[in-house]
Amino acid sequence: MKILAIESSGLAASAAVLSDGILAGEYTINHKKTHSQTLLPMIDEVIRMLEIDLSELDGIAVSGGPGSFTGLRIGSATAKGLGLALDIPLMEVPTTEVLAYNLYDAAGLVCPVMDARRDQVYTGIFRYNDHELATVMEQKPMAFKKLADMLNRMGESVIFTGDGTGVHRQHMEELLTCPWSIAPPHLNLQKAGALAVLGEKYLRSGKTVSAAAHRPDYLRLSQAERERLEREAKAGKEDMK
Repeated sequence: MKILAIESSGLAASAAVLSDGILAGEYTINHKKTHSQTLLPMIDEVIRMLEIDLSELDGIAVSGGPGSFTGLRIGSATAKGLGLALDIPLMEVPTTEVLAYNLYDAAGLVCPVMDARRDQVYTGIFRYNDHELATVMEQKPMAFKKLADMLNRMGESVIFTGDGTGVHRQHMEELLTCPWSIAPPHLNLQKAGALAVLGEKYLRSGKTVSAAAHRPDYLRLSQAERERLEREAKAGKEDMK
């Protein structure tokens, strides 16, 4: 079984191939170039170096969201195009689940945080039970203060991971009373390798979608969409006067 994984939901772009349970190759870049510049060349390079044909793929794992609106669209468009051309299924894996899987079998709670601006984060809470990742709180957008209050009430040690750790470190220091730590840099970003392993699990359990049906889960409206709705609501009120 061969799985191609495409991860572009955050600052890093990453592509990987899992072949018969072995991570055959992974290419991750965390630099200033846009995903539109890096993602397709990375996929091409991984496939070329592994000397496999795209027709050998059994499925494509793609980060299902949340994350950067533009990044998710680029990853989704790439996965949909390949999936349609190859007539193979897609596995939509929640971004926070991918981040939590970087910290396989960690003790205590694992809490991915992705910066969502305005003191908000995209987050979820996970733990490992009998070597399996279990969801304590489903992923959602929320204020970091509310997340901190929740973790303090739970009172367990927690490891944070994700690109929001740098942005919200001061909040962690000011608000958290429970034991906490931040994952090191090599485990602190979305990685296509973790996505590929989870994607294979999804494929084996039948949790797939067709390429045509795939849509990323943004969890909330984009700023442009929110501003449009606000303008429409304001215009509606003025019309009623």
